[in-house]
Amino acid sequence: MTEPAPATESEAAPHALRAVVLAGGLNVEREVSLSSGTQVAEELARAGVEAELRDADAELLPGLAAAPADAVFIALHGATGEDGALRAVLDLAGVPYVGSPAASCRLAWDKPAAKSVVRSAGVTTPDWVALPHSTFRELGAGAVLDLIVARLGLPLMVKPASGGSALGVQKVSRVEDLPAAMVSCFAYGDTVMVERFVDGVELALSVVDLGEGPQALPAVEIAPESGVFDYTSRYTPGLTEYHAPARVSDEVAGKAAELAVQVHRALGLADLSRTDAIVGPDGEVHFLEVNVSPGLTRTSMFPMAVEASGSSLGDVLAGLLTRRASTTR
Repeated sequence: MTEPAPATESEAAPHALRAVVLAGGLNVEREVSLSSGTQVAEELARAGVEAELRDADAELLPGLAAAPADAVFIALHGATGEDGALRAVLDLAGVPYVGSPAASCRLAWDKPAAKSVVRSAGVTTPDWVALPHSTFRELGAGAVLDLIVARLGLPLMVKPASGGSALGVQKVSRVEDLPAAMVSCFAYGDTVMVERFVDGVELALSVVDLGEGPQALPAVEIAPESGVFDYTSRYTPGLTEYHAPARVSDEVAGKAAELAVQVHRALGLADLSRTDAIVGPDGEVHFLEVNVSPGLTRTSMFPMAVEASGSSLGDVLAGLLTRRASTTR
């Protein structure tokens, strides 16, 4: 019996994907990012992907040059992973990555700008005003705050114009509490966005695109004990209940899914995103903000939505990585 001919390169076992998962960063969301990155690396490994966890530091670019990855998975939160700067550098280095392009991230990172774009696309969003600290200093805080309340009414949501994890976010129900909320918020950035408060059911709307266009996953309902999904409610066990899928009507669920995909498209996002929205008493779904690097920890809302869809998180993450890696071959 003749020996079988040796396998050609095209007949050899398929190349095992190698991914670098970026997590950490030097900001207040570092610990959350490390949790996301660890979870991503574990899920990718279970899906058969060789995954290495790395920080975004001075060793990153030399390391990628010495041992190129098929694609990078960005699990960085805050400015490091979401303002587009890191992605722009990866583009310069020719390194493929999972996630939205740099320009779209920059737009989504600026909450007032993102709201303007999605409103122009026909998406409902609460009225707002965004002002830098210098405006209050030059024109007088009292006079400006009076105008804001006269225009938007009470209660109000006060939040940094950029940032994640609900850092600096506060609900203000009394006029006398507004100055202190503004001062606290300015600790997280030079510009504050003041938004009309909408009382209702808060939803996390995840979107994923595995090559057939963006698809909305089942909505996750957020029910914080305090009534406001702030930093404490997000990261203190027991203070928030989550329901996946959300306890809303089929009609509202359909509206929410449509809104999430519309936001994803309007901002030019790619691969995955999570839109935060709220359903008012009349059933109208209001856009609040969008996250281009959603949390991927065991208790994050994107994984909850994936599970509610009947899919495996590892398979979804590996699918996103495979798609990005294949575009560079």
